[in-house]
Amino acid sequence: MSTCTAPDGTRLAYHLRGDGEPLVVLPGGPMRASAYLGDLGGLPAHRRLALLDLRGTGDSALPADPATYRCDHMVEDVEAWRAHMGLEHMDLLAHSAGAALAMLYAARHPQRIRRLLLITPNPSALGLRATPEDRLAAARLRADEPWFAQAFPALRAWLAGEADFDDVFLPFFYGRWDDAARAHTDAEPEQTNEMAGERYFAEGAFTPDATRTALAALTAPVLVLAGELDGGPRPELARRAAEAFPNAEVAVQPGAGHYPWLDDPEWFLQRTLAFLDAPAGAALPSAEQPAGAGSPG
Repeated sequence: MSTCTAPDGTRLAYHLRGDGEPLVVLPGGPMRASAYLGDLGGLPAHRRLALLDLRGTGDSALPADPATYRCDHMVEDVEAWRAHMGLEHMDLLAHSAGAALAMLYAARHPQRIRRLLLITPNPSALGLRATPEDRLAAARLRADEPWFAQAFPALRAWLAGEADFDDVFLPFFYGRWDDAARAHTDAEPEQTNEMAGERYFAEGAFTPDATRTALAALTAPVLVLAGELDGGPRPELARRAAEAFPNAEVAVQPGAGHYPWLDDPEWFLQRTLAFLDAPAGAALPSAEQPAGAGSPG
C-alpha cells in the first residue's frame, strides 16, 4: 500500500499491482474499496495497476468533512494522486459509479488523459441514468435461470419502491451466478462505506450540460464497455453515453453482467488490452462500431 495527500489533507491510499505501463483505476460502488476489483481479469500481467481507495474507503482515511464524499469534490483527489505518481498523462480505467468521477475528471483535466476506459459505467455525470424499465428488461433475459422465479419479483418490488434491497436478486448483477460471484457479493458489505455512498450522488454533484461541453473537446480515445446482460447500463444506454465523446468506441461483452472481468476474464482482458495497445488512429475491430452507429448489443 502507498499513500498520498488530498488537497484538504485527507490521506489517500492506493495499491500497486503488476508490471508495465501504468493503468490508473477508480473503483465504483459507489464508495467501495478497490479490493473488489481483484486483478481485473489478469491485467497486472500486462500493466502496472494503481488502484485508488477513495476517501473514506479501504485503507484511505475518513475526511474531516463528510460533504466531500460528493463525487465532484473528489476530482481534485484524483488530480493530486496523478501528480503524486508523477504521471504527465495517464491511462484511466473506471468502473460503474467510478466512471462518473472519471468523466468529471476528464472534463476538468482533459490534457491529463491518454486513454479512458469506462467499464459498465454509471453515466450520471452526463445526465443519464439506468431506469427501472432498463433493469427489468435486462433481468428478463435471465428467465431460464433456476433462481429467476424467486429473484425477479423481489427485484421488481425493490425498483418500484415497495421493498428493501434483497440479496435474492444479486444474481442479476453477474453474468454467471457461481462460487466466484457469491464470494464477490459476500465481501461487499465490509468493503463499502454506505454513508459515503449515499452522499456520492448528492444534489449538485453534476452539471451535465457543462460536462458534455467540456468532454466534446476531449481528444483522447475512449472505450465504453458494457455487459450484454447488465441492467445498469444496458448496451443501449452505454452507446448514448459514448456519444458524449468525440473519439469513443463501444464494446459489448457477451454474457456479461456488471462485473465483466469476473464473467469472462479472458474476453475482458483481450478487449481492454486491444484498446490500450492500439496505435493512435487505429481502426476499430471489425466486430464493433464507433459510438452512435446504432447497432444493438
